Amino acid sequence: MVSRYVWRGADFGESMAVQPALTFAFGNLEVGAWGSYSISRSGAGANENDLWASYTVSTDNGASFTLGFTDYYFPSPDAAHGFRNADAHTLEISLGVTGPESFPVSLYGGMLVHGDDDSSVYLEASLPVTAVEGVDLGLVAGMTAGESGFYKTDGAALINLGVSAGSEIEITNSFALPVSVSWIVNPDMDRSFLVFGMSLAP
Repeated sequence: MVSRYVWRGADFGESMAVQPALTFAFGNLEVGAWGSYSISRSGAGANENDLWASYTVSTDNGASFTLGFTDYYFPSPDAAHGFRNADAHTLEISLGVTGPESFPVSLYGGMLVHGDDDSSVYLEASLPVTAVEGVDLGLVAGMTAGESGFYKTDGAALINLGVSAGSEIEITNSFALPVSVSWIVNPDMDRSFLVFGMSLAP
């Protein structure tokens, strides 16, 4: 559950959201479904239901390369957004690289395609920071490589700058609740967000 659904510097909900996930792993291959459902009574929040797959190859020094594919789908009651309607889907193919423990920078590049007239390239770099008293810190910077209707940019632009902190709240000796706080800035839209999240996982 998140206090606000902010993705790559863009607000996708204007409300709290519940975000379930289902993942299956087969060796280096993972497939899954992910969703985000607004709890706003006004109906202003976005609903989303994605299907994805990724294949990861690791090297002897601890680095990894991940090839991914995601089908972003935003369901709504009207027929124009039915699951079988191709125009209701946005597809992305991506490549991620994570360095070894000695240099743990992660790089990500993805190309979104929506319909015949809109494609967007997103580039991101992230860096974990040494944990401080049980708190894991992280930095992220993301940008579009050019004009994008999806991200609403007129050209190459920084859209996702942020710092996050995550920890676990011990409930019992055998159960802890992961929580996180992220401060996110979208310089291109001149907006900032402070997002709280918590999760339940087996």
